[in-house]
Amino acid sequence: MNCIIIDDDTAARLIIDQLCKNTELVVKEEFSSAIEAIKYLNSNSIDVAFLDIHMPTFSGFDFIKTLKTPLKVILTTSDKNFALEAFEFDCVVDYLVKPIGVERFNKSLDKLFGLSPAKLIVDENTNEIENKDFIFVSIDKRLVKIKIPEILLIEAKGDYISIRTAQKSYIVHSTLKKIEKKLPSDLFLKIHRSYIINTSEIIDIEDNSVLIEKYVIPISRSHKQEFIKRLNLL
Repeated sequence: MNCIIIDDDTAARLIIDQLCKNTELVVKEEFSSAIEAIKYLNSNSIDVAFLDIHMPTFSGFDFIKTLKTPLKVILTTSDKNFALEAFEFDCVVDYLVKPIGVERFNKSLDKLFGLSPAKLIVDENTNEIENKDFIFVSIDKRLVKIKIPEILLIEAKGDYISIRTAQKSYIVHSTLKKIEKKLPSDLFLKIHRSYIINTSEIIDIEDNSVLIEKYVIPISRSHKQEFIKRLNLL
């Protein structure tokens, strides 16, 4: 798998280059400027880019927005505060916080090669992105932590989603498709174009609806067969 490294810090580029050795990644080129990397991509086929966020003139996010060809991106940065924004881009595989160690780098490769799910969030204690049993959502310019097992259901509301727990509902600017990727598939199931439910919280099933807490959620015809398969029927 061919990759490039984009970082205005020479030492940072060297570290990534060394970490790529003895892996399936082949470093084809290194760039101190995102603009130069874009020019290179216009005439060269690359699978992965290790990309610094903070660079003069043209940032890592600017680079992603200009991509015209499919490319996987692993962000490398000293700032953990952009993780939420980073995963709004479908091409972003992981978010590595410097200094990057071998073990953390290998976890990133696991995600890149599809060996582990991408339920990614910043660990405040280690400054790393790890798989966790919670997610952060952006509400009123704050990051709010929600424990995944406590989510009862998620409802689509236009350009927003409503995440409901037993204690509270959260209105978030996102889509069902985006949050579905961050939820464990053995616990959550989409049963309608507008609803994802926590199957462990089902109280009752009647006709084409399920009861979770006080909420009655419809089961669409197109999702009913998959729903029936998931039930632990006697």
